[in-house]
Amino acid sequence: MRGDRYGGHRVIAPLGLLPQAADKISNDLPIYSNEILIDVIALQPTATAFGRIKKECGGDSDAIANEILKIVSDRGKFQDPVSKSGGMLIGRIKEIGEDLVGEIDAKAGDKIATLVSLSLTPLNIEEITEINLETEQVFCKASAILFESGIFTKIPDDLGEKLTLAIMDVAGAPAQVAVNAKPNDTVVVLGAGKAGLLCLAEAKRRVAPTGTVICMEYSKDQCDVVERLGLADIVLQVNGQEPLKTYAQYMEATGGRLADFAVSAVNVPNTELSTILVTKDEGKLYFFSMSTDFVKASLGAEGIKKRTTMVIGNGYYPGHADIAFHLIRTNPDLRRYFEQKFGT
Repeated sequence: MRGDRYGGHRVIAPLGLLPQAADKISNDLPIYSNEILIDVIALQPTATAFGRIKKECGGDSDAIANEILKIVSDRGKFQDPVSKSGGMLIGRIKEIGEDLVGEIDAKAGDKIATLVSLSLTPLNIEEITEINLETEQVFCKASAILFESGIFTKIPDDLGEKLTLAIMDVAGAPAQVAVNAKPNDTVVVLGAGKAGLLCLAEAKRRVAPTGTVICMEYSKDQCDVVERLGLADIVLQVNGQEPLKTYAQYMEATGGRLADFAVSAVNVPNTELSTILVTKDEGKLYFFSMSTDFVKASLGAEGIKKRTTMVIGNGYYPGHADIAFHLIRTNPDLRRYFEQKFGT
């Protein structure tokens, strides 16, 4: 039997929605003829989702595992009920529906990383075997289903599972920098986690030698990482949840030079105005963070008389996986940092 290419046939409630917006979807087997069945190796929840659950569970791994299992049991997918975000996974293709055989560049047994959100991916977890609190990776015995419209990338032999899992979760962010940052631009990145570091590295590649890359980050340790890796011309330790203070620090450090392009890559709420304030009226701002409140962003910009173009953090861009892979392969220091932190 053939299902809807976007997965609408698996929506249980509310009917009529697509899987991401639905509260509950079916993760039942067997798969439809235009679906792919995956034996899951590990999940990479979004930093926003994992961070919220970790905080709620007091950092206890068993409690976090139980909360993830409960969410998947209730919803048929992993979708944080507060932020509505999911993440992505790596796994091995177990079965390809007959209608997709020969239509996709993959076969049973291939290791892949999904490039669509866990918040729309049918998922059934048998057991969570390990949770790494530092890397926020969840290793498990599970099955997942990819719809006909779903996208994935094969895991490169030279990068490995854990590294691929780490960077594919945020691959959409540096792709937007690659498209939007131009020579001589001033580019600002708020947040220096995984996404922020990749964005900074791509920005340096795109605006050099005449442009300027500025990192704004809360953590002193991460500021040190950015400086050590040489990913920014100016590194500012700021609290993005204090927009007026952040703006004052930025203006002092740059002599009043606002950003042509800015990226919000934080995992905490209430930072929207900090990024908007430092961006030119005629500039562009990319909200990659799933903690973004788009009402606060749009009405906040209106309230301070800013007409900056603001782009919602769509994690997909054609070729974004290849952009991220190339970035890691051609920046040895950045690759070494990711390998030391996440493994290979």
